[in-house]
Amino acid sequence: MKKARFKFLPFDFIKGKEIDLIIEQKIPGNKVKGFVPAYCYAINLSGTNLTIGTIDLRVGSNTLTYYGGHIGYGIDKKYRGNQYAAKACKLLEKVALAHGMTELIITCNPENIASRKTCTRLGAELIEIVDLPIYSDMYLEGERQKCIYKWRIFS
Repeated sequence: MKKARFKFLPFDFIKGKEIDLIIEQKIPGNKVKGFVPAYCYAINLSGTNLTIGTIDLRVGSNTLTYYGGHIGYGIDKKYRGNQYAAKACKLLEKVALAHGMTELIITCNPENIASRKTCTRLGAELIEIVDLPIYSDMYLEGERQKCIYKWRIFS
């Protein structure tokens, strides 16, 4: 039986109370490189054009998503401390669920206390702290370890 072809769903704008997610890019998967499809969003203060960060959702699971996560985020320094990363993750729940994903991996460097707090705030469970494989892009960029969190989501 042939596997169904991936289809991006119409989640181009996700409205929140304090922040909105606005699609910047939809990246198709690349089997050769091992990349799964991804939604890439700007995080804006709600109802404005002011971008305060970014968040990505990678749909599907493989070795790369285990080390790199299903969700990646970054908040501009000026706007940190407002729990915007956790709020953006919560807004992505509906996208993940629409793709049948109920367990999401979020990773961060062990010394990234803010990101670790974001995972804890979401209720994600620390699975392990792993040494990155030497063949990974993250290792080649100088990173050596990742905290692997599993976030279970429900409809």
